[in-house]
Amino acid sequence: MSVPLDTLAAPWRHEEDIRKSRFLAQAAPVASAEDALAWFGTVGDPNATHNCWAYRVGDAYRFHDDGEPGGTAGRPILQAIDGQGCDRVAVLVTRWYGGIKLGAGGLARAYGGSAAECLRLAPRTTIVQVGRLGLHCDFAELALVTARIRDMDGTVEDETFVADGADLVVSAPVDRLEALAARIVDLSRGRIAPRRVD
Repeated sequence: MSVPLDTLAAPWRHEEDIRKSRFLAQAAPVASAEDALAWFGTVGDPNATHNCWAYRVGDAYRFHDDGEPGGTAGRPILQAIDGQGCDRVAVLVTRWYGGIKLGAGGLARAYGGSAAECLRLAPRTTIVQVGRLGLHCDFAELALVTARIRDMDGTVEDETFVADGADLVVSAPVDRLEALAARIVDLSRGRIAPRRVD
């Protein structure tokens, strides 16, 4: 079984000074790569020395060193995202150079450490994997079926009325889907046969 991942409940900032350079880490929840890139464009400081970033949204990820030596900024930020067990997250670390060179190892520790601390302190929420069931029910059973779906943490996402009843698409946490389907079958005495549609 895979470990559940977290995303941020709200954007967060963390600032620290490292050998006279100022590092500002900003993190935000994002739904897509496009959201992450748009967010970077709004929070980066064009007057700063560097605006380095990384994001992860499922299997999609990207990072950028913004002029720092290759692999010393963006990759450590991405490693911080993964190390903190986060997904659907974008992190931008802005650096204002203070006159002391940090070296490759120092840069990686500064960027990765700032990002990790920002994510560690940020309010988080667990990402719940959702699955979907499709089912057809008669008009006579519709009210009872939809009530039981809500009782079991399900949501009716789509309801299409047809001549002999309604076609429903129901979403629920993946770990509750099997129990929800079994409950609907029991409730209808086998007349309703839910099927996975995702």
